[in-house]
Amino acid sequence: MMSTMNSEITKKHAAFAGFIAVSLLVFWRVAAALVAYSLNRESSSHIILIPFVSLVLLYSERARIFSSPRMSYGPGIALICAGLAIYFTALSGLSAQGGDALLPVASFALILLWVGGFLLLYGIQAARAAAFPLLFLLLMIPLPEGVLARLIHSLQEGSTEISYLLFRAVHVPVLKQGFLLYLPSVTIEVAEECSGIRSSVALFITCLLAAHLFLRTTWRQAFFALLALPLAIIKNGIRIVTLSLLSIYVDPGFLTGRLHHEGGFVFFLLVLAILVPILRMLQKSEGHSGLPMLKGDAKAGEEFARGA
Repeated sequence: MMSTMNSEITKKHAAFAGFIAVSLLVFWRVAAALVAYSLNRESSSHIILIPFVSLVLLYSERARIFSSPRMSYGPGIALICAGLAIYFTALSGLSAQGGDALLPVASFALILLWVGGFLLLYGIQAARAAAFPLLFLLLMIPLPEGVLARLIHSLQEGSTEISYLLFRAVHVPVLKQGFLLYLPSVTIEVAEECSGIRSSVALFITCLLAAHLFLRTTWRQAFFALLALPLAIIKNGIRIVTLSLLSIYVDPGFLTGRLHHEGGFVFFLLVLAILVPILRMLQKSEGHSGLPMLKGDAKAGEEFARGA
């Protein structure tokens, strides 16, 4: 009985892999545009990694997600048709405009198609169990230019304000005007390139994954994920102040050296060092402790024992 079930699931996996391959052939223009966009935009470098992360999440929670798959024709076909309709509607506009204006819409259509295929082959129950990995795919959608510009502007404002307060806290003379910080012997501009948009997105994704893997209650998961934005701003402010102080009191080359261009990871680790105790505290408030226990592990153990 168990071998028959495993055989059926294997066939469904093969069918779904084939469905994804065919969809990429049909949507090749969107897939190519997404890859190019991800490689050329600092704010969207995560896009090409999102499908692989979702796949890893599906695999790690496979015992719970695929415990009793059943085909769901109506919802699955409806989502597939909706995805195709949105895609072919956007395709003409994408060709006419020749830019990335409709790429978010076309990307959403591709994700809708994949979720529809998952629903069709595995059913509603499996889709509910796989809600996070499937919804995680939405991070593949590039932010519209207007939304991205406002987000970068907010990060610039926050980083400038935090930097100003930190300079004041360490008693360094500073004047602030817009995104300019006037310091002894140097003027710092918190430009768009210094907004920290890339590390902010990376931090949000990290917090989102950690919340899903290590927390159980929805409000705690949301709280931990939303910590990413203020901590990203604080982290960027600390980075600006550190580089500025080193350039003033040690060597002006710090503003153009390796720490400026490649040292973001050091400050990212600093934020992670702050987040780990918060995550542990939230875990303890849920009645369990320690980070290694992932959601789905207990269910996986039960399924393994049952199969053995």
